[in-house]
Amino acid sequence: MPKVSEDLAKRFATEKNSKYQDWVRAEGLDIIAGHYVPNLHHVEVKPWPRRGGAGVYINHEASRHSNDCYVCDIPAGGKLAPQRQLFEEMIYVLDGHGSTSVWNDAGQKVTFEWNAGSLFAIPLNCWHQHFNGSGQEKARYLAVTNAPMVINLYEEADFVFNTPYDFKSRFSGEPEYFSNEGTQNGFLLETNFVANTRTLPLINAKERGAGGGHIRFNLAKGSMNSHISEFPVGTYKKAHLHGPGAHVIILDGSGFSFMWPENSPLQRYDWQEGSMIVPPDRWYHQHFNTGKTPARYLALKYEGTSIRNEQGVPKAWISKRIGGDQIDYADEDEMVRHVFEEELAKNGLESTMQPVYEAERATLEASVSTNE
Repeated sequence: MPKVSEDLAKRFATEKNSKYQDWVRAEGLDIIAGHYVPNLHHVEVKPWPRRGGAGVYINHEASRHSNDCYVCDIPAGGKLAPQRQLFEEMIYVLDGHGSTSVWNDAGQKVTFEWNAGSLFAIPLNCWHQHFNGSGQEKARYLAVTNAPMVINLYEEADFVFNTPYDFKSRFSGEPEYFSNEGTQNGFLLETNFVANTRTLPLINAKERGAGGGHIRFNLAKGSMNSHISEFPVGTYKKAHLHGPGAHVIILDGSGFSFMWPENSPLQRYDWQEGSMIVPPDRWYHQHFNTGKTPARYLALKYEGTSIRNEQGVPKAWISKRIGGDQIDYADEDEMVRHVFEEELAKNGLESTMQPVYEAERATLEASVSTNE
């Protein structure tokens, strides 16, 4: 990030803090401010009296005004306190198994079970309570919410957490609300519960490079965005950039990612199952599978940060050559392929990217011929 004089920085110092940050500190929790967490299973948490568990916030500076992230532990044989809130929340289960009850002021209630790898969302302003299904081990989940915008807007926590209103178009106590089903429309799966993100079938997405699979979710009829991407052994995805707040959680595989602001050196982050990277606002990022199994990740973010063209396609899916925010393989830094091949060799593997490069080259040449 560019630096300015201390004098100028001091004149903006009071604007750096927010009501949201004050609220997190009042909860008694720490905020991890980095954009890389090596292993979510092992991050340290503190007692969270209001929730009845333990937690920590992971809130990168670039996303503190749009969405946030926290990790929460439910004690063995325990449960969290009931809660409702006027912000949306998506939950990914990291460890353990248990159940969640969701209900509204009309008294309509649904209870469903979850396991490590499950993904679901809490319908807006519904009461909900999480239960640990094990009497021996803690359960741990990660949540991404749009609380920063809501708390900064209303400022009063009592209003955010204690306003009685049922959004009936979001939840009306439907018995099958959290069934492992949904409606597929293109890449988008409209659902409220994914039983296992690690085995969910995906749709081919050649536009993101290297024959990977992809699926997007609309959870609990919310405004937040999530998707799963997977790419085969010996491959890597095209570099792209977008707005802030994408929390990328590694579900399976091993490898590394490069992240960098434009015209700056590439920064490397190694990952495995349980790692998380949070690309800062408008930083390029590129993911590489150097392991012996397909690599799969889950991205949770606020949809409002997505920039799309007039057809509704995210610019992160469109080549820079025609005004998008994705770098074609043919235009990437020369060192990218060398580093990738070196890392594969350490694991006794070879790149399978040559047919991908050649197919892209043919497409690019055809595009040039058409435009001449």
